[in-house]
Amino acid sequence: MQVIPQSSSIGAEVRGLDLAADLSDAQFEQLNQAFLDYQIIFFHGQKLSSRQYNDFAQRFGRLKDYMFAEGIDGFPFITEIVKTETESESFGSFWHSDSAYTELPPKITMLYARQIPPRGGDTLFADMYAAYDDLSPGLKASLESLRAINSASVVPRNEDIYREVKSKNSAQRDQYAIHPVIRRHDETGKKALYVNGIHTLGFDGMTRAESLPLLEYLYQQVTRPEYSFRLRWQQDTLAMWDNRCTQHYALNDYHGYRRVMHRIIVEGERPR
Repeated sequence: MQVIPQSSSIGAEVRGLDLAADLSDAQFEQLNQAFLDYQIIFFHGQKLSSRQYNDFAQRFGRLKDYMFAEGIDGFPFITEIVKTETESESFGSFWHSDSAYTELPPKITMLYARQIPPRGGDTLFADMYAAYDDLSPGLKASLESLRAINSASVVPRNEDIYREVKSKNSAQRDQYAIHPVIRRHDETGKKALYVNGIHTLGFDGMTRAESLPLLEYLYQQVTRPEYSFRLRWQQDTLAMWDNRCTQHYALNDYHGYRRVMHRIIVEGERPR
């Protein structure tokens, strides 16, 4: 097993593992440590059936269904994310961490490339440890006690994005949860910034208008290039990222081509 860092801040490619085979406990521990160290890891050239993909994901914890989409036939925890040749909107084309509006947001998101365009469709990732670490001591102190209201309805959802997805629970767009602005990782103990532009409505106890000036500053931190890594997908690439300390952005730059990804999320703990 080789772990190859991709930037100075975040991301690593893992080589030498066949995820279709049963990993030994030692291999799994080494892999999980690489995941915690680099926050997003990926594997090229993985030939996985839906069962093998599901079984691999289960090694990391309890799988969680996506509240706004049904799973594929026979595998309720695998969501098929499709953009067709004629669609202009893309699923996930905002900086965000997944499902922050739930009480138990995912600790891990996995994405497996079933069909990719000949060019474009990369995903950007940002290191929220680094975004927090570089804040001034005064701002860190101010944020420490703040909690944020995260809602599924902050950014209006274009239903065209869900045209090829088996949608459900469309009436629950007002789903929300309140979480700390500064989140302590439950495994590493490190602190990370935990607000994002498409889910965070505002600070608990403040209006959205009062919250936005500071939130906009924090959102700018997320986009700083020194915190980022760009994943260029290949056919049969599997990527997994730590939703507790990263954000991601799916580039929507492959109009006229079809893209099919299979997503699994692993349930996390309540942010603290």
